[in-house]
Amino acid sequence: MFTGLVETTGTVVSMDPVETGARLALSAPAVARELAIGDSLAVNGCCLTVNASPEGDVVRFDLLAQTLRVTNLGGLEPGDLVNLERALRADSRLGGHFVQGHVDAVGKVIDYTREGQDHQLIIAIPREFLKQLIPKGSIAIDGISLTAAEVHDEAAEVTCWITPHTHAETNLSGQQKGRTVNLEFDLLAKYVQRLVKTG
Repeated sequence: MFTGLVETTGTVVSMDPVETGARLALSAPAVARELAIGDSLAVNGCCLTVNASPEGDVVRFDLLAQTLRVTNLGGLEPGDLVNLERALRADSRLGGHFVQGHVDAVGKVIDYTREGQDHQLIIAIPREFLKQLIPKGSIAIDGISLTAAEVHDEAAEVTCWITPHTHAETNLSGQQKGRTVNLEFDLLAKYVQRLVKTG
């Protein structure tokens, strides 16, 4: 379980295809020395398991073919910046919102524009997930807990406002129009939708 409060960013060292998926190596100086084999780390909002003892600042993961299909991790290249968050501890404060690290879908950046000191982020989302999103509700975008300022049902888009701190401390600092982002919708919204369907 995570909160969507990104701790730091990491840099892709390598992304090597293997028969069952891929092997990912990240340079993560801020957290590598505190990780061990079997630990969970959210990478762009996707919960991954450390597969070897970190070597200096480098942390390694095995990615399943399914993970590559349903997230944006398959498109990573050396030098890319990714958001990182370690799993929530039981004695931690809960900021953000409950994030499982289970990516529901990928979206596409329609626009990322500076407006005064903030940035406006507009994401196209798959239409079937609109029912899990409400104005002022929570959404995790590349693992960042954000508030859906506006939900545009007709266009299947969501608008979020990004503070200077979030822009500077996450991979949004290099965000560009047309890029794909991982989306995880609010856990409570999923349960409510399931209850309505089966009730």
